[in-house]
Amino acid sequence: MSKKSRTFENDPDGIRLPIKVDTTSNGEFMPRPLTAANNEANRLALTQADQNARHTGQHRRDFLVSTAGAATTLLAFNEVNAATGKSGSTYELPWEAGKDEAAAKEALDGDEFIFDVQGHHVGNIESWAEGTPLYPARNNFKFFAPQVGCDFAGDDPDLGHMDCLTGEAYVKEVFMDSDTDIAVLSFGPAPDNQMMPQYSEGAETVRILDALDTTQRLMVHGRCMPTYPEDLEAMDETAANWPVAAWKTYTQHGPKDTGYYLDDELGQHFLDKVRKTGIKRLAVHKGLPFLQYTENLRYASSRDVGPAATANPDITFMIYHSGYDMRVPEGAYSRDSGSGVDDLINSLTDSGISATDQKNVYAEIGSTWRYLMRDPDQAAHVMGKLLKYVGEDRVLWGTDSIWYGSPQDQIMAFRAFQISDEFQEKYGYPKITPEIRAKVFGLNGAEAYELSPDDVRKHTKADPVEKAKQEYAERQDPSYLTYGPKNRREFLRFLSQQDR
Repeated sequence: MSKKSRTFENDPDGIRLPIKVDTTSNGEFMPRPLTAANNEANRLALTQADQNARHTGQHRRDFLVSTAGAATTLLAFNEVNAATGKSGSTYELPWEAGKDEAAAKEALDGDEFIFDVQGHHVGNIESWAEGTPLYPARNNFKFFAPQVGCDFAGDDPDLGHMDCLTGEAYVKEVFMDSDTDIAVLSFGPAPDNQMMPQYSEGAETVRILDALDTTQRLMVHGRCMPTYPEDLEAMDETAANWPVAAWKTYTQHGPKDTGYYLDDELGQHFLDKVRKTGIKRLAVHKGLPFLQYTENLRYASSRDVGPAATANPDITFMIYHSGYDMRVPEGAYSRDSGSGVDDLINSLTDSGISATDQKNVYAEIGSTWRYLMRDPDQAAHVMGKLLKYVGEDRVLWGTDSIWYGSPQDQIMAFRAFQISDEFQEKYGYPKITPEIRAKVFGLNGAEAYELSPDDVRKHTKADPVEKAKQEYAERQDPSYLTYGPKNRREFLRFLSQQDR
């Protein structure tokens, strides 16, 4: 006799997997189809979840929101990956975790300090109302931000779907439905009046999440693309008016297909402005090339990172996406590949920056890790190379959520991720230890942002957000939805907002 199922507003029939391997993009790259093995792994995971739910006397949705549901999904991925000869990495957890909640929690729960240095949302619904600069773009989100399954979905047929992507939705997906402790809210590359969110909206989200005393759950970037002169001119005012924790820039983006390098004249002028503001942290989008800007694809390269970091040792460079480009499969480090993570490694080594002798370059894995979850060999190579050549103290955790919904699946997958003995021996990659995981999850980010994890947690573990989270845990109802474009049509519609 199965146990009585509690009522779920999201996915009551239990058809969405808790670990999401799909085609969703963050809007910065064309969605790429899943492989046959990926599709088979998703199919097998749902089948085995159904079987294990019956075995444990649960309805499937109840089972899928349990930790054993996540373990079942990862174990199915392991089974298919092994059958297809993918030997680079695995999700390390025992078979019994698929049916035993205690074993699943032992493998997938954790108490690491988790600092997500890259998050996004689209601001407040009011910013998208008729007559605003963003209003024409509202329909571009309807394909992948449906009202179904969104706790905050409204009744307005014109704007209700946007409720899935607001600051309130971000709070639920990131802080209620995941183990994230603190985060940084970032901005996209659109011109100032089309920024998502606006600075005022980011600051409002910060206020929503203010912990007790002076500790914050959320920090915000200040966005500056020096290819827009007005951005450079506004930096002092932005720093004075908003709680800017770091600057965010896109070297590949600008008006009329312009871009810049961090070590060219414009780049150095920008870095001098960064220094002048006193906020000497810079998050730089590298990799994930904006294919719509064909004239300046070269600026997605990381070749300028090493020279700029060497010439500006007082500035912290956080390389978003680690230069990863999913158009080119990642393998063992090759100086001659000239692409992706290897491009970043070349730039650092050519400038005399090594894993054991560097202080101011970090590699961030937002969207990168999420994409690598589908391919055990590329996951081993990318994470192995970053840890070996950039350094275990210089890899930052980021998820690019809210586009991927809650980041909890990324967190649990990384808790179980292990580079195979074969790849460790063959390529010199490190074993992923609890110490390395803790560094990547948050300790490295805390160092980059000059935070004390102990001080932060002293407040966050007793703040109103934590209390609400504990109450929510009794009726947890994650959506298991992703909100970015999932195919070419959705991607092109999403891009059209930048070309209005």
